[in-house]
Amino acid sequence: MAILKHIFTWWNGATLGTIIFSRRNGAKVGTDSLGNVYFQGGTDVHGKPRRWVMYAGANDASRVPPEWHVWLHGTTDLVPEELPPPRPWIKPAVPNLTGTAAAFRPSGAMERGGNRAAATGDYEAWSPN
Repeated sequence: MAILKHIFTWWNGATLGTIIFSRRNGAKVGTDSLGNVYFQGGTDVHGKPRRWVMYAGANDASRVPPEWHVWLHGTTDLVPEELPPPRPWIKPAVPNLTGTAAAFRPSGAMERGGNRAAATGDYEAWSPN
């Protein structure tokens, strides 16, 4: 059953048709630190090269690092391996964590007990005259 789910559902990764299309019509350009594979092949109606990504795992656009996002959208033609190294203060890219156990939850969230700090008293409700 798992093989059928992988072949026919796009949210579980690339379908069989996408894999065959990428191998036949595109040239592999590179791989990022998350294991995503990037391809380029053909041109669009404006004459710009077509570029796409095959995700390693779930199809989630937030799993594309910034340097590859720039390449995918045609902002630069330099493959990220050709770009200057990132500055030391730049943090590594993190996928969107919404809906996971690592998601941010403020102090008043139900998952953290639902207790929030009391109002400070500097709030004055507006009322029309």
